This record gives sequence, structure tokens and C-alpha cells, in this order.
Amino acid sequence: MEIFEVAATSTNALKALEIIRHEPIDLIFLDIKMPQINGIDFLKTLKHPPAVIITTAFREYAIEGYDLDVVDYLLKPITFERFFKAIDRYLRNRKIQSQNIMPAAKDQAITIRSGGKFHRLEIADILYIESNKDYITIHSSQRIVTTKYKITVIEQELKQFNFLRIHRSFLINTNKITAFTTNDIEIGKQVIPIGTNYKELVQQALKYLCLK
Repeated sequence: MEIFEVAATSTNALKALEIIRHEPIDLIFLDIKMPQINGIDFLKTLKHPPAVIITTAFREYAIEGYDLDVVDYLLKPITFERFFKAIDRYLRNRKIQSQNIMPAAKDQAITIRSGGKFHRLEIADILYIESNKDYITIHSSQRIVTTKYKITVIEQELKQFNFLRIHRSFLINTNKITAFTTNDIEIGKQVIPIGTNYKELVQQALKYLCLK
């Protein structure tokens, strides 16, 4: 397919991790059976994974794979028809997401499609964003809006506006923090947990904010 370009291939988990860290990877085809670590455990080590399509002969990992928000789970032997269906699902997800949120403009606002309406939100008014699988709920000081979008995508789009991922399911506006501990962050009356895999990064970010 001309719309895809193979950036790299690897059977070594450590090498694959380095590639993901240094290359702009949009989609991974991930096998379960790899030397030293299986594909599911490898995926769990990625704090901000690209989209993932699992390719494997092991049916028993399917539920766990979908719990990790993979695009699709392909069982070997994989037919071209089934492979094409997985690619189509990935492309449709990207198209839906691009239609649901219009990127931040120079006036620092985003437009979100939800419930047949387009909602314009000032980025400075956003308190935090909560993820539930393929959907995100944006909590602002003015309203709450839910749309189909990946938290990993909006995380990258809002990083320049001081938003910080503190949990697999939460992205916060650091300008709205009212209190914090080593385990959670408060934004007004809302207490948001800090995920175990995010604690070191969050503590470094909070230390920097306190020194500003």
C-alpha cells in the first residue's frame, strides 16, 4: 500500500524500543512470541505507544490485547482479506479522530465534534482530559465534552500548552493544579491518581513547575 512506509523491522524488543523512541512510528505490527519478552509485556512497557495491530498464533492473549487498546488482533495464518480489514480499521479510526477534533489554532482553541455539535473550547479553560478506550472526555471550566479520539494523540497536540500525562487514562493542564502528593494531583475538587508507570516523569515535571 502506497500510503504506508516500513520504517523498521526487528525481532529484538530492546532494539524495537529504541526505534520507537527515536523514529516517528504511527503503527506497529506486533507479534506475541519474541525472544526474552512477549509482545503483550513489551506493549505494557511503552508509556506512549503508537497504534498497534497484534499478529500471533496465540488466541489466548486477545482479551488482554484489546484491554491495551490495540487496533486489531490477527491470528496466524493471516489472509490478505483479514489483513486488509485490520488496515481499514486503523485508517477509519484515524479519519474519525481527525474529523472529531480540529487542531489548536493561533488563538489557542480547539473545536470538538460531539453529539452532532461542534464545541469550541479555549485550551486555557481545559482542566483535564479523561480517556475511556477509544473515547476521551474533556473537562473544562465551562463544559464537559466527549468524543471519539485517542488520548495519546491529543497528548501530543497539547504538549506545547503545558499538558502532562499523569496516568494511562488522564492528561492534565498543569496550569490548573491546586495541590499534589506523590500519589495524586488535585485540580479544584477533582483528585486524579498518578499512574505507577508515570510517577517518575510526573515528579520531575512537578519539581520543575515548583522551581519556576
